[in-house]
Amino acid sequence: MVIGLTHIQPIVALVAGILILIMPRLLNFIVAAYLIFIGIMGLGIIK
Repeated sequence: MVIGLTHIQPIVALVAGILILIMPRLLNFIVAAYLIFIGIMGLGIIK
């Protein structure tokens, strides 16, 4: 099985959701990291 970007996003969302349920204070950091990562990918810096 090949793991591509289409498989990584749901896994990241699942892990982030579990972490937010366990430690709600992580929500700000998880959302910020996700938005920064998506922004960098959108600019084409990371492929």
